[in-house]
Formats: sequence, C-alpha cells, structure tokens
Amino acid sequence: MTDNAPTDGPKPAGIPADVPFLRTIKSYVLRAGRTTIGQAKAYGLYGPANLLTYAPQALDASAAFGRSAPLILEIGFGMGEATAHIARVRPDDNFLCCEVHEAGVGALLKRIGEQDLNNIRILRHDAVEVIDHMLNPGTLDGVHIFFPDPWHKSKHHKRRLIQPALVNKLAQRLKSGGYLHCATDWQPYAEQMMQVIGAEPLLSNTSDAADGFATKPDYRPLTKFENRGLKLGHGVWDLVFQRV
Repeated sequence: MTDNAPTDGPKPAGIPADVPFLRTIKSYVLRAGRTTIGQAKAYGLYGPANLLTYAPQALDASAAFGRSAPLILEIGFGMGEATAHIARVRPDDNFLCCEVHEAGVGALLKRIGEQDLNNIRILRHDAVEVIDHMLNPGTLDGVHIFFPDPWHKSKHHKRRLIQPALVNKLAQRLKSGGYLHCATDWQPYAEQMMQVIGAEPLLSNTSDAADGFATKPDYRPLTKFENRGLKLGHGVWDLVFQRV
C-alpha cells in the first residue's frame, strides 16, 4: 500500500483532503507515515496559523511569528512532545521546527492546539534546504537536535545528521553567543557528535566536565521513551556548544 492509498470508509469531516489518516490506530501503521484522525484534523484546525511554506528565500521571522523574539531552530522533532514542552516553558522564544514526517507534524499541531501555544512555526521540509536557503548567517539564537537517528551500522554512519558540513552551516547561522544543543541515547553517536562538533572552530563547548558532555538543561524534558531507557540503565548524553 502506498502512502496515498485510501483508507476504508469516508474521511471524517474536518480532515483536509490531502492528509491520509487511520480510522483505527494499529501497531504500527504510523511507521508508514499514517496519521491518526486527531492528527489529521489538527492540520485543518491549526495548520493555517502554524505551518510555513518552504521557499528558497530568506525567512522573515518577525512576520512568520507576528513578533520579534529570539529564534530557535529545531531539526527533527518526532511527535513533538519535547518541542511543545520547551515552547511552553520558554514563551519569550520563537521556535522554528523542521520535520518531514506527516504524523509527527500532525501530532505537534495537535499539541499546539491543546496547549494554546503561539510560539511554534513548522516547516514540513528538509532541514538542510531550510538552512541553506531560508536562514541567513547570524539569525539564530539556538539550535536543538534531539535524538537524531543514530544509524547504528558502520556502513550507514555517513547518513548520520551530525557531520562537519552541517555543523559548520549551523555555526555560521548562529549569532555570537548562540548555542547548539544536541542529545542522543546512543553512546557511539554521542562520541562522534563530540568529535565533530568539538572540531568546529566557530563553536566552544560550554561544559567543563572531563568528558565534555553537559548536564541536561532544565528546559529539555525527559520523554517517556527516555525515562524507560534510563530505568533500564541506558545513558543519555547532552552536548551544548556556543558560538564564539
């Protein structure tokens, strides 16, 4: 079945015509990109005010958010649980969030509506193109990259998001004093992140710990997945670097 294949029965009212949905939640059609009914409805209810359209031109953040405020880029927010939490506890910041998966975007839109958040804007587009074409140098106050795919097999390491070229692009787009915050629960990836980010001359590690890893900032919540991992003895590593 393709991502655009029809589901059984008519689509409930309020769901945009181009958004596929699940009539019942199963385990786990969501992996194939399906949205739940609630997530799909959120596109129609909250999408117009909170979804931005990708365009290869510099983003006018003040116009997009309706105000001037520190701008934080988040790359890959999953189902948006941490994103919504951070936006709620940091209401004076604007959060520009990139995610390509439809279900995740729908889930964050649903959270935006349920929690009455007005400081999140979403681009359902490849973050690298957003960085390359929509964000000018020195425009970001922070970057969040939480639990990116670790691509465990050695032959797939080249697919990992944290690579020297991307880190340099992000560093260039940070204002002086702006920060890059990454987190992972896979130690080999954490070590690679430390090596790659630590080698970027535009960034300085904010941690004075012997291993270079940071204490988890208060604004980043522990997700249910992370809590389960910690109870099983799994580690989580945070890296916080600052633009010099």
